Amino acid sequence: MAVDKGMQVLVVDDYNTMRRIIRNLLKQLGFDNVDEAAHGGEALAKMQDKTYGLVISDWNMEPMTGLELLKQVRASEKLKNIPFIMVTAESKPENVIAAKQAGVSNYIVKPFNAETLKGKMTAVLGEF
Repeated sequence: MAVDKGMQVLVVDDYNTMRRIIRNLLKQLGFDNVDEAAHGGEALAKMQDKTYGLVISDWNMEPMTGLELLKQVRASEKLKNIPFIMVTAESKPENVIAAKQAGVSNYIVKPFNAETLKGKMTAVLGEF
């Protein structure tokens, strides 16, 4: 099944600049329907109102971290199947393990480029 580049993608990061960078990378890859949230709580609220085909979330955020967001998404009957890619500046093995145990779909370490993002998205969504 082909990946729908028209699907809604939610980018969650507490830094506006990082949200803009990820939005631009997604645009380069052909994904124009990008929504943003500044933290996990805002992201959860948006996910209750809209259907997303992918969530790309930073790990380190306040007041709700990306890991806490991931756990809440996976615990929700409505949201649990949404592909979820975690972005972090830290590549600590214990973080990767915690994210995997919480049900993360894939993991990206900053900094990254469009090619890296496409590879991670392809692994989660399929070829596009």
